[in-house]
Amino acid sequence: MKVSIRIALAALVVAVSLLPAAAQQLVPFRVGITDAVNTVLPVWMAQEGGFYEANGLKVEIVNMGGGTRGAKELQAGNIDLMRVGMSSVVQANTSGGDLRLIGSMSNVIRFVIATAPGVKSAADLKGGVIGVSTTGSESDSTVTLALERFGMTRADVTVKEYGGGAKRLAAVRTGEIKATAINEPTTSQAREQGVNILIDLAAEKIPWLFSGVVVRRGDLKERRELVVRFMRAVIEGNYLALTDAARAKAVLTRELNIKNPKIIEISYEDFRAQSPPDMNISMTGVENVLKISAGTGSRNPADYVDGSVLEELRRSGFFAAMQKKYGKL
Repeated sequence: MKVSIRIALAALVVAVSLLPAAAQQLVPFRVGITDAVNTVLPVWMAQEGGFYEANGLKVEIVNMGGGTRGAKELQAGNIDLMRVGMSSVVQANTSGGDLRLIGSMSNVIRFVIATAPGVKSAADLKGGVIGVSTTGSESDSTVTLALERFGMTRADVTVKEYGGGAKRLAAVRTGEIKATAINEPTTSQAREQGVNILIDLAAEKIPWLFSGVVVRRGDLKERRELVVRFMRAVIEGNYLALTDAARAKAVLTRELNIKNPKIIEISYEDFRAQSPPDMNISMTGVENVLKISAGTGSRNPADYVDGSVLEELRRSGFFAAMQKKYGKL
């Protein structure tokens, strides 16, 4: 009996030794998201497809409840990576941070401006509160852009932090705030509830670094292998989302906790229309963000964006391999 046990244990040791390193020891990796929205789909799909584990990572996805808050937590080292727009990177770096956006999940603005009952024109906004997720976030910079369209400035309103899209929509519906910037799936929920949309910036497809992959600049040197592993996983998650609609919609249904198939369909089509397959960065989008968000800070894109990981993946043949596996998108 003892001999049999020893043989079985030896066989188990040999079997484990033959497993890939990723299967033996996964590296913990905490990833922050701003909110449960459709632009997070590549992050969820990489988990759904097992791509993090295949790249040796044990990923924990954490909802940070706003872009600026998440950027601060990233800079502090409490998370390893943040899915957030460039406005939050600008906000962090002009406040002493050193973050870099290394890939894009959306190169256009996806927000609409939803308003409270009785707010039918820009003039009705004056003196009122406009809700944003966090100061310096994409919702915040979009409000600045919208106000400019109306011939107004932030001095004409009070801009206040209100957290995630669902909470902001609820505050608009009750009239607690006069307006807010929301995106899918909250936009579709607002339309179904009869909420007024004052301006649809998403329909204009304005170039913008709306949703990106952000890391600490030091990690591009000191922990570059882990960053590259994550990028391989999340880009394959993006390819899977773009080519397997049924599976992607099932993931959206679960992660957004929405059972309405119409809203899920709209959210998925919105994602598919805006998502660059290889997560390429729009430099026109970078310039537009800097015009609104940089203030007196640096206007040099290199102080906020680093395309070296994408270039490394391109040179290694990774994108060619993705196109061979999933088809050219």
